[in-house]
Amino acid sequence: MKELQQIITAYEKSKDRNQKTALATVVKVDGSAYRRPGARMLVTEDGELTGAISGGCLEGDALRKAQSVIFQQQSMVVTYDTTDEDDQKFGVGLGCNGIIQVLIEPIDLNDENNPVALLKIALEDRQSSTLVTVFSLKHSRSEQIGTRILLKGETHHGSSGKIDEKLLKQIHDDFNDIIDKQVNTIKIYPEFDDILVFYESIRPPVQLFLFGAGNDTIPLAKMAAILGWQIQLIDGRKNYATKERFPDVSAITTGPPAEVVKHLYPDSNSVAMLMTHNFEYELEVLNHLIPFNLPYIGILGPKKKTEKLISILRDKGVNVSMENIFAPTGLNLGAEGSEEIALSVLAEIKAVLNKKTPIFLREKSGPIHEEEK
Repeated sequence: MKELQQIITAYEKSKDRNQKTALATVVKVDGSAYRRPGARMLVTEDGELTGAISGGCLEGDALRKAQSVIFQQQSMVVTYDTTDEDDQKFGVGLGCNGIIQVLIEPIDLNDENNPVALLKIALEDRQSSTLVTVFSLKHSRSEQIGTRILLKGETHHGSSGKIDEKLLKQIHDDFNDIIDKQVNTIKIYPEFDDILVFYESIRPPVQLFLFGAGNDTIPLAKMAAILGWQIQLIDGRKNYATKERFPDVSAITTGPPAEVVKHLYPDSNSVAMLMTHNFEYELEVLNHLIPFNLPYIGILGPKKKTEKLISILRDKGVNVSMENIFAPTGLNLGAEGSEEIALSVLAEIKAVLNKKTPIFLREKSGPIHEEEK
């Protein structure tokens, strides 16, 4: 998500300089690769790169092809086959072992529906959206239809002028089922000359409600900001919850629990961390958070503390489910100190939001990433 934000920022700078650009997007992967469909790289006419489509093995060649696309103003699909052990150009040095399809599109700065403009619309608020990219491997060197449609709620953005009417109807028919799954999906349409459509689910950044402005909260806020998360810091102490101490947070809210929760606007990609070291404050906060049904509520401290919190709430008649409460919070990394604890907490949150069970990747059979269906 942070990478998309950086691409949009770089695009705006290029637009101000009237500088031509192209967008390279991984649209399909077979086998193993460092990046999955949806990875992007913005290329300017003078060779500036923002984002990445691999671990470094493809960027140089993609840069040259992107500059050709800028010059010719015609999109193309480029295939990188890193499965050949004798191929010294791509992937061998970095361990890639897959076939990567990259769509490279020229960006028309005057087109309000160009691919980067659609990405900008997708990220302008906290509503999830689906981006539609249409391409052909059969005619990879021909001009591609490309990134054309963004569906956000009931609103369609973009231009479908280059899409066959019957194919467009089929895409719209397939929207609902794909949107409900909220996962990236690649579909092939044999009846339309084997056209492929990449349906990309774009969710808003993780929104972290961070309760507690103590010193141990500072590294967690810094690491979450590096990930591109939106952080709302909440505490009862105005002298602790300051922009000087927490320069990376999006918002700071101070006051008693009953007041601060009025300033929370949670969605399906929102999580909470309780790190105030104040039992009574967290008791009231937890009481207000439970109705939000957040996917993750982490509570710092020993298990006995959480058990006591839950017991008091249940005695008051509050229906508390432990499915989304993680306490003690964090993965078992053997963490010591606030920085290591922050690492374990953020890793756990990421696993929960992605519905993954953390394991050592060496114990996972098959590719690291599941292939898009």
